[in-house]
Amino acid sequence: MRKAALSVLVLVLVGLLLVPGLASANVTKFTLWTFIPQHARFFQVMAEKWNELNPDRQVEIEATVLPYDDMHNKLQIALQSGVGAPDLCDIEISRFPNFLMGVPQLMPLNDYFAPYLDDIVPSRLGIYSKDGNMYGAPTHVGATVAFYYVEILEDAGIDYRDIKTWDDFAEAGRKLKEVHPDKFMGIAETSAVWTLTALLAQQGTDLVSEDEKPLIDTPEMLRAVTTLQNMVKEGIMTTCPDGQPDTEGGKGFVDQGNVACIVMPLWFMSRYVDEMPNMQGKVAMAPVPVFEEGMPRSVGLGGTGTVVTATAQNKELAGEWLAYAKLSEAGNRMVWEDLGFDPCNTALWTDTEMTHNPENRYNQYFLNNAFDVLLEVKDEIMMVRSTSISPTINQYITTVMLNELFEDLLDPAEVLENAQYDIENQIF
Repeated sequence: MRKAALSVLVLVLVGLLLVPGLASANVTKFTLWTFIPQHARFFQVMAEKWNELNPDRQVEIEATVLPYDDMHNKLQIALQSGVGAPDLCDIEISRFPNFLMGVPQLMPLNDYFAPYLDDIVPSRLGIYSKDGNMYGAPTHVGATVAFYYVEILEDAGIDYRDIKTWDDFAEAGRKLKEVHPDKFMGIAETSAVWTLTALLAQQGTDLVSEDEKPLIDTPEMLRAVTTLQNMVKEGIMTTCPDGQPDTEGGKGFVDQGNVACIVMPLWFMSRYVDEMPNMQGKVAMAPVPVFEEGMPRSVGLGGTGTVVTATAQNKELAGEWLAYAKLSEAGNRMVWEDLGFDPCNTALWTDTEMTHNPENRYNQYFLNNAFDVLLEVKDEIMMVRSTSISPTINQYITTVMLNELFEDLLDPAEVLENAQYDIENQIF
C-alpha cells in the first residue's frame, strides 16, 4: 500500500509540473511600457537571451506599446501617485528631465551599469543622470546623417557624395527641380527639430546654454532658420504631412519618393526597413552638409532612456536584466542587428563581422554601410543638452516657431525675437 501511495504521489507531482504556469513558477514577470513597437520586439529578444544564460532567474517581459504623449503623461501620474506604474519604462530624451525633478521616482542604476561602463559612450549615460546617479539605460548614439534617395539624384546628374555644404545642397536642389519639378531636395520640419539642431550643432551651439537659458534669438539660430526658409521659398525644400519624417504621414511622404534627402539620426534606418519598402536599394547615407567645410558633420539626436520605476517589483533583478539588455555586448549587437541603431558600445563599430554582415537586413536595404559613415564622423558627433527647460523649449519650437517660419514664411528675425520672449515668460 505504501508503495502504491508513493507511486500515486509521484504521478501527481509529475502531473503538476506539466500544468502550464506551474513549471515556470520561477519566472519573474515585468511590465514594460514603450512608445516604439520596435523597442517592444527588442526587449522580448533580450529576455530570451537572458533566460538562456540564467535558467534559475527567468524573466518575462510584458511589453505594452502606447502613444507617445499618452505614455509619458500616464507614467508621470502613476509615479506621482505611487499607483499603476510599470516595472520598467522607456522615457524619451526630451521628456526625461521632467522625471528627474525633485526626488526622482526612479531607481538609481549605478551598481548595475558598473560592469559595462568602460565600453559605453559616457555622454549617452550622462543625459539620463542626476547628482551622480544614472537612472536611464541608453539605446543608441543617434548620430545624425543625411539619407539620400540616390535614384532621382542620379537622374539629375547629381552625385550625393559631392554634397559637402548647404550651398552644394541648394545647388543640387535646383538641378533636381529641372528634372523632377514635383520633387524636393529636403524637408523643413515643423513638428521636430532634427535638422535645426544639426545646423546649430555644426556652429557650436544648442537650444539651451550651459547655465540653462534658452538660446533662440541668436546669430547661429538666425543663420540656420534663414538658410532653411530660403530653400523653402525657392521650392528646394518643403514641409511634409505631420510635420516631420518620423510620423505616419512623414514616412509615407518619403516612401512615395517625394524627397531626395532627409536629415535624421541613424536610428531612422529601422523606419526605412520596417515601414518604407519602396525605398529598398535606393537610399545611401552620408555626413550632414555643413555651412563651411571643417565644421562637425553630425550630432547625437533622439534617444530613449529605459528606467526601473521606484514601485517596481524585484528591483535587483530588474536592474540586472536592464543593464544586460541595453549595455552588454550582446545587447548592443542586438541594438544594431534587430533595431538598426548605432550602438553605444563603440568597440563594436570596428567589428566587421557584425557591421558588414551581408545577411543583415539593414546592410541589404541600403546602398552603403552605416558604420563606414559612422566611423567617418566618429570624432565629429556633437551632443545636445537636455535640461529641465528643454521640454518647454521643444514644445514652443515645434508648435509655434517652426510653423511661423516654414508654413507662414514670417520674417525670421521677428519670429526668433518673439520666440525668445515667449519661452522666457513660460520658463521664468
